[in-house]
Amino acid sequence: MDRGEGGQASVELLAGLPALLIAGLIALQLLAVGYAATLAGGAVEAGAMALAAGRAPEPAIREALPGWARGRVATDVDGGRVIVRLEPPALLDSLGEGLEVEASGWVRPAS
Repeated sequence: MDRGEGGQASVELLAGLPALLIAGLIALQLLAVGYAATLAGGAVEAGAMALAAGRAPEPAIREALPGWARGRVATDVDGGRVIVRLEPPALLDSLGEGLEVEASGWVRPAS
């Protein structure tokens, strides 16, 4: 390998680093969305179980979430339907708002 080829490989590596960085950030964001969806599903289950037991579902939903998610959650309870919307963590706030996940469940409320 002569000097010209080694220099070209360095330039190609430097040119490819931003694309690799962007791909890594996209992968991390997708993992965060998946994690938020899992958390939302667990929170719906906790809220539905509380509702079935005759308790208010909102405190149970918040207790089922880690601290960072409690400020990013919106709940809606209508009869026996429990809906949890959760904004995943994101580098850009506007991106997190656009990737909000939702989970829902239904339970027969305690009489």
